[in-house]
Amino acid sequence: MVAALIEARSHERLGLLSTHCCDPALAKFYRSLTASEARHYGIYWVLATTYFSRDAVGQRLEELAIAESELLANLYPEPRIHS
Repeated sequence: MVAALIEARSHERLGLLSTHCCDPALAKFYRSLTASEARHYGIYWVLATTYFSRDAVGQRLEELAIAESELLANLYPEPRIHS
């Protein structure tokens, strides 16, 4: 689920980059990476729900997201993509 969360956050960040990038070619590249990150997240979600209930996976993902938020609020203020 940690890897799934990393992929989901990367998807969000790359989506923002693609939306706000002034260079059309680079924006297109970021969009392609956004789609890739979404697929990666989906793979981890399917894997987790193969072995655990959707409720358990969702609950664990929520717990990890809270921990991630607390960590990021106190570490490295620079922008990041895959973290």
